Amino acid sequence: MNTGLLVLRLVIGVLIAEHGVQKISFHLGGHGLRGGMEEFRGDGFRGGALTALAAGAGQIGSGLFLAAGLLTPLAAMVAMGVMTVALTVKWRHGLWVQNDGYEYPLVLVVAAAALSATGPGAWSLDAALGLAPWAPWWAVLATAAGVGSGLLTRAVLHRPADPPPVPR
Repeated sequence: MNTGLLVLRLVIGVLIAEHGVQKISFHLGGHGLRGGMEEFRGDGFRGGALTALAAGAGQIGSGLFLAAGLLTPLAAMVAMGVMTVALTVKWRHGLWVQNDGYEYPLVLVVAAAALSATGPGAWSLDAALGLAPWAPWWAVLATAAGVGSGLLTRAVLHRPADPPPVPR
């Protein structure tokens, strides 16, 4: 079981962190902070550089903490929050990723929720520091706060689409 949790944490954590790096830099195929800002604007969000930096930093930090198994429920909560925002952006395209759908963000949200529920395993910084196992209520709290904060972010920062022009 510990091997499986380690592999899951490393893959999910590193992918989330790398996704954040792309938002704010030219590394890993990113388009720099300006590209991250344009992506958010194109998706209908306000906030410019602050929004892109917050999303990128949240993904980098939560991904690295998940990979290390450090403060796992809190790292999972942040990962679920930023990926819930991504899910809401892609919702209109349907489920499948080949249609720019929400499949990938959904998998990351569920994987982060699963890690908050199972804990990071014995081969983690949480275990080394005596923080694991986490009480089961942490998983419920992390999932509710993560998904809730993502939905709240969407509600606060997303601009409603302009209504279609009225024919004359």
